[in-house]
Amino acid sequence: MSLSRRLLAAFFLSALFPAARAAAVTGEIVDLSSGKILPARLYIQSDAGEWFFPASAATNGSAVRYQKQAGRSTNSIEQHTTLSAHLFRVELEPGGYTFTVERGKEYFPLTKRVEVGAEPVSVRLPIRRWINMAARGWFSGDTHTHRDPADLANVMLAEDVNVVLPMVYWTTVDDVPPSRSTRNFKGNFTAAPVTVDATHVWYPRNTEYEIFTTAKKQHTLGALLVVNHKTVFDLPALPIRRVAERAHAEGALLDLEKHNWEWSMAIVPLVKPDLFELANNHLWRTEFAYRNWAVPAPEWMGIGDGLNSERAWALYGFANYYALLNCGFRLRPAAGTANGVHPVPLGFGRVYVHLGGKFSYDEWMKGLNAGRSFVTTGPMLFAKVGGEYQGHRFKTHPTKRRTFSLSGSVISESPVKTVEVLRNGELLQVLPISTKPIREGAFEPARTREGAFEASFKGTVEVTGTSWVAVRCWEEREGSRVRFAHTGPVWFDAADAPLRPKKREVEWLMQRTRDEIARSAPLLSPEALAEYREALSAYEALARTAE
Repeated sequence: MSLSRRLLAAFFLSALFPAARAAAVTGEIVDLSSGKILPARLYIQSDAGEWFFPASAATNGSAVRYQKQAGRSTNSIEQHTTLSAHLFRVELEPGGYTFTVERGKEYFPLTKRVEVGAEPVSVRLPIRRWINMAARGWFSGDTHTHRDPADLANVMLAEDVNVVLPMVYWTTVDDVPPSRSTRNFKGNFTAAPVTVDATHVWYPRNTEYEIFTTAKKQHTLGALLVVNHKTVFDLPALPIRRVAERAHAEGALLDLEKHNWEWSMAIVPLVKPDLFELANNHLWRTEFAYRNWAVPAPEWMGIGDGLNSERAWALYGFANYYALLNCGFRLRPAAGTANGVHPVPLGFGRVYVHLGGKFSYDEWMKGLNAGRSFVTTGPMLFAKVGGEYQGHRFKTHPTKRRTFSLSGSVISESPVKTVEVLRNGELLQVLPISTKPIREGAFEPARTREGAFEASFKGTVEVTGTSWVAVRCWEEREGSRVRFAHTGPVWFDAADAPLRPKKREVEWLMQRTRDEIARSAPLLSPEALAEYREALSAYEALARTAE
């Protein structure tokens, strides 16, 4: 058939079967109580499974599309738009659609069915706040993102994340300094906080050393983050001690990004990280995907390889954290999503820092470094030991037993069944839900005025010598999903009596380091290899006093 005949046929077909005309759908996301328009994250999906992305209807508004998928995993996707506090607009063909609105952690999600016909549609999406953390003196942060700084003014408000630390500098090659990396964001980024509004700030000078190429070969080492530094780093990844010394000299913090990278345990004694991502970037709103990578969990953790589910993955990180704490490495908890490269919203896992007063970036960073914090992917966990929040240090006696009060509460979207109290990494108490009035060692959830679930708990913990105590909880969700919260440690220090690690913990850390030496020795310089051997010696010294 000639081109002219094909065009004529197409004309007659279109006349007989006209295409459905798209209708204009306008909408607003509002706070249920005040009626005020809010910035938020919006998902629009048709009954056929197709995703749609609205624009802002205001000339001074913004709408940022986000589309990510985890490799070939079609179940691990993130398809949303973050909207400024303005009306939005989208063109939709006739049919059924599901609109889902979320705003960070402190509002209930809203799902609304919308039928679109030939005429314009107006949609009002009211969302309800179930907790106000800032009013309680707690402010949130995402300490590991790869989001383009140009997006942050929109996304931070839509997700209500108070502090964001984007990896403006990012190198993946061992001998390429961050200052020369092609992965960096383009722009003039100074060593000063960037204010979005009075309670939302991002800081640009943050660097990720995430090494996949070593000695010109494809050979993964792992990742280490340098956050809140002052100069642009012109140092390659190896030898790693020089990076750590430069970071700490500038008042920066070192964040051990994930525990099971090949080099992670071999570098801890060398760089002495400040932060540990208890909520890391493999925990997502969508389905957990990374089930076969890097170093598996040891048998003694009792969680298989630690990669079979998001709960096992979280427990793997927790147990690894406890082992490092018991070895005397007092890492403070952090939370990072790598939003920008992973299928996860900004701040899905976040760290809340207690300020108790007016927000400021500097005070927030001080609180993060002090460990006055908890991480969460869902529930809000408030706990005090001896009347003090996380990060506090009590003086104790090397041999005399002391008893400290434990009190707190959990507030969550869904009921939390237990609170787990840990002392030196061991489950000291599991506080179950009680159907009776609150009593020592039990807790009972009740609906709050805002519709969330709140449960108070109280008890005591006994401590002898140098120790630490932390609290964690789990929130069960539909489809065998789980959300959690975990506080930082409260410390108990006895003079001349350091905490002794468990033998299995330090032996495992030694083996991790030996394995990394054997794996990477053919590619490492003599100086870098000597660093690994120094780390092994540090673990061997700890092993001599292990329990």
